Amino acid sequence: MPPIASPAPEWFSTWFDSPYYHLLYSSRSYTEAGTFLDVLLAHLHPKADARLLDLACGRGRHAVQLSARGYDVTGVDLSPENIAAARQHAHAGLRFYVHDMRDPLPYGPFDIVLNLFTSFGYFQEESENVVALRNTMTALQPGGKMVVDFLNTERTIRELVTYEHKQLEGIDFHLHRHLDRDFIVKEIKFQTPDGKHHHHQERVRALTLEQFEDYFYLAGLRIAEVLGDYHLHPFEQETSPRMIFILKK
Repeated sequence: MPPIASPAPEWFSTWFDSPYYHLLYSSRSYTEAGTFLDVLLAHLHPKADARLLDLACGRGRHAVQLSARGYDVTGVDLSPENIAAARQHAHAGLRFYVHDMRDPLPYGPFDIVLNLFTSFGYFQEESENVVALRNTMTALQPGGKMVVDFLNTERTIRELVTYEHKQLEGIDFHLHRHLDRDFIVKEIKFQTPDGKHHHHQERVRALTLEQFEDYFYLAGLRIAEVLGDYHLHPFEQETSPRMIFILKK
C-alpha cells in the first residue's frame, strides 16, 4: 500500500514565516496603528486593569502599543517566527505565545479581545471560523468585548486591483488578485537574488455582513456596533473601507 500523502500546508502557516512577507508589507505604519488604537480604546473605554488579547498578533505591532498604554496584554499568533520577533518586546505585562485560534485558548480570561487588520477568514472550511470565534468567546470575561476588524468585502471586490508591481530592496514583487469561488486571492510572485523563483498565495474568504452575523450568533457573540473605518464612523456598505464589529459576550 502506498504511503498516505501528508496534506499540503495551509498558506498562512508558511507565508507568514517568510522574511519576504515582512519585506512586502514593511510599509505598515506604527503611527497609523497607534492612532487607530487610541480612537478604539477611547470608544471601548476599558478599565485601567483590563486584560487584553491581541488575537493573530503578528510581530506584535498592536500588542506593544497596547502595553505602552498601560494594559496587561497577551498576544497569540500561529507563526513561530512572528512570535519570536514579538518576544523581543515582552515583559511582565506583555507576553506572546504561538497559538492556533482554532484551538481552545489556555490563557485568560480577557476583558477585551482584538482581532485586527483582516486577521480572520483564512481557513478553508467555514466551520473553522465559527470554532475560532467560539474559542474566543469562551476566553472572554462575562460582559467582555471582542473587536473584529475586516475589509468591507463588497467594496473590495468592486474596486479590486487585479495587478500591482512593487520593488523593495531590489526584489520585484508581482501581485495578481482575483476571485476564486468564495475567496479573494492574491498571487505573489518574485525572484530572489539567488535566482530562486517564489510563488505564494493569500486567500481570504469574501465574507459578507450576513455571514458574519451568522458566525457571531453561532459563537454566542452579540453585535453591539458595526463601524466602517479607523475613525469609527458608522458602517456604510457601499462606501466604507472596513467592517469593524464591536461584539459582546
